[in-house]
Amino acid sequence: QVQLVESGGGSVQAGGSLRLSCAASGYPYSRYCMGWFRQPPGQEREAVASLYTGGRDTFYADSVKGRFTISRDNAENTVHLQMDSLIPEDTAMYYCATTTPRTCWVGAALTATEYYTWGQGTQVTVS
Repeated sequence: QVQLVESGGGSVQAGGSLRLSCAASGYPYSRYCMGWFRQPPGQEREAVASLYTGGRDTFYADSVKGRFTISRDNAENTVHLQMDSLIPEDTAMYYCATTTPRTCWVGAALTATEYYTWGQGTQVTVS
């Protein structure tokens, strides 16, 4: 059974940085599509960034392009989200999620409904 555990959330002032990590275990595949999503208070869940762990493709929501960077450490089965130049609008519960590689291949890497395993979430608050 695939399990995802997020870490690295917290509170930071506007302009600051945070680095989120998502550790995956129990994965039946050697490569997969991994995404970060967030849900601001009272709002719908939205995509943040995604990548395919078997290649170099990365995908970003327009709202975070140039500020956030998604990366992977395949040896540790971990995906990171470096968040710089944070703004109050980035305040949300952040979730990592995973699915089969096909989601990344067919251009659906930022579609939440394509993901079938989710972590428990980590809170990010920007003031």
